[in-house]
Amino acid sequence: MGIGHVTVDAIEERCVLVGVISADITNEIALDYIDELKFLASTAGAITIQYFFQKIPYPNPKTYVGIGKLDEIKRFIEENDVNLVIFDDELSPSQLRNIERELGCKILDRTILILDIFASRARTSHAKTQVELAQLQYMLPRLTRMWTHLERQKGGIGMRGPGETQIETDRRIIQTRIALLKEKLHEIDKQMSVQRGNRGQLVRIALVGYTNVGKSTLMNLLSKSDVFAENKLFATLDTTVRKVVINNLPFLLTDTVGFIRKLPHQLIESFKSTLDEVREADLLVHVLDISHPNFEDHYRVVNETLHEIYKEEKPTIIVFNKIDAYLSNDNEENEEVQSLENLKKTWMSKLGDIRCIFISAQTKENSDELREQLYFEAKEIFKVRYPYNNFLY
Repeated sequence: MGIGHVTVDAIEERCVLVGVISADITNEIALDYIDELKFLASTAGAITIQYFFQKIPYPNPKTYVGIGKLDEIKRFIEENDVNLVIFDDELSPSQLRNIERELGCKILDRTILILDIFASRARTSHAKTQVELAQLQYMLPRLTRMWTHLERQKGGIGMRGPGETQIETDRRIIQTRIALLKEKLHEIDKQMSVQRGNRGQLVRIALVGYTNVGKSTLMNLLSKSDVFAENKLFATLDTTVRKVVINNLPFLLTDTVGFIRKLPHQLIESFKSTLDEVREADLLVHVLDISHPNFEDHYRVVNETLHEIYKEEKPTIIVFNKIDAYLSNDNEENEEVQSLENLKKTWMSKLGDIRCIFISAQTKENSDELREQLYFEAKEIFKVRYPYNNFLY
């Protein structure tokens, strides 16, 4: 495959993106993947000036793409003052070494890019500990490429070292730090478990979804709070819990970290404790960005990630957010929709045989229907939990 060009004027860290189109990926999906990688790069502070694809059955185990494609990339970065190349998959330690040797510039893969964004977004001690743990777990098998002083410590009088290389010393330091971070997370998790227990037996509802679908904006709308919301990936890392009251019925609403395709397994492991709020929720509100052309893929990614974290199925409502953006899009698919009422008659209203609601958290359109549905669901859960307490129904 060829390349695509993006014209830019800003003076920022300049990067090119590299992806592969394998047997099960169409050109359209590959473009969506690279657009998401571009968004990730922008969130991290880099500006994309070019992207490269190669159509191959599977990534080259030595250099991800073929040597010919690497030569093409090398010529481009030398001629255009590029100092960063980002690959759309996690690279093995040997791939990283080989690619750096060929290109002679800074190389990042999708995993370390996401980890870097998480590190910049972490605010609380809990989030910072989780991100540092994930970074160290990623770094441990890749120490070789991070050091050039790999010779054994020099001998002689007064210079006799412990007889191990610098990389072995660093590996022990990192392993010790990982153990300490895991213990720290264990203590924080116990504290958070106590906090959850102190909230009593209120019904718990959790917002889940792909990153940047508007969960935090929806949280602000329902709880009248000021959770940080921004049009960037992973604007929210820390789990936020707010008490919401609808028609005199109180319940707890939780905003969680967004998911993304190819989410690093190190982060999934580290953030499992954060997602305990999801595990303990009575009801999930799965938020989808209806204006995104591949929201079905986002729906699948979130469900697969949730299943990896815990196996049980939970009652779920699907909320199609950003209907204002969708209805204003000029495309053939929504030419016949034009209105909220027509949206409710489309196939999307029956996605997965789950109750679906169409709203705009930004403009508050149809938010009353969502409130009514949440009240109904919370009341039904309350009835089961307190069958003899009928003051609410």
